[in-house]
Amino acid sequence: MTPPWLLPTFVLVLGYLLGSIPFGLLLTRFTGAGDLRQIGSGNIGATNVLRTGRKGLAAATLLLDLLKGAAAVLIGAALVDGGGPMAGAMAFIGHCYPVWLRFAGGKGVATMMGVVTAMFWPAGCMFAAVWLAALFGTKWSSVGGMAAAVSAPVAMWVFGRIDLVPVALALALIVLWRHRANIARLAKGDEPKIGGSKGISA
Repeated sequence: MTPPWLLPTFVLVLGYLLGSIPFGLLLTRFTGAGDLRQIGSGNIGATNVLRTGRKGLAAATLLLDLLKGAAAVLIGAALVDGGGPMAGAMAFIGHCYPVWLRFAGGKGVATMMGVVTAMFWPAGCMFAAVWLAALFGTKWSSVGGMAAAVSAPVAMWVFGRIDLVPVALALALIVLWRHRANIARLAKGDEPKIGGSKGISA
């Protein structure tokens, strides 16, 4: 007889492993753009990939990081009743803290967007709209990401998906924590804007 905890545990582990695939690092390495951990901020996300000057790689990283979050939710929901949110959350954790990179991963914005969109697409649309508006309105990548993350639990609540608010809120708080250095630079006025040459932002 199969233990009742086995499949949920499998979903959690699968979500984490899927989320921990460092697409930015793999793409830059396989295309000869260098070791992403030695470029800019050392972050494995799309913003740092952009610093290689390869816009196509940055776009691909953004899309793949988004898709792995969405895929985890869909796979989790297919395997376990109510498993979508927990698998998505683990994919997000895997992106931010991948075991392969000694738990030094990305900041989770793109992966969170994929998770939120797969859980409830209207909130995903709100996430994307806030992200783009804040990004292009302020020219700060970090502000765009943090604003979008905070919008997710708000959107879940506004649209009546109260059941998903705790997950979205937990992910948003982790995104803010991952951006703590950016918040400090913003407070000091040292946070560089998109296209600027001063410092690092993500």
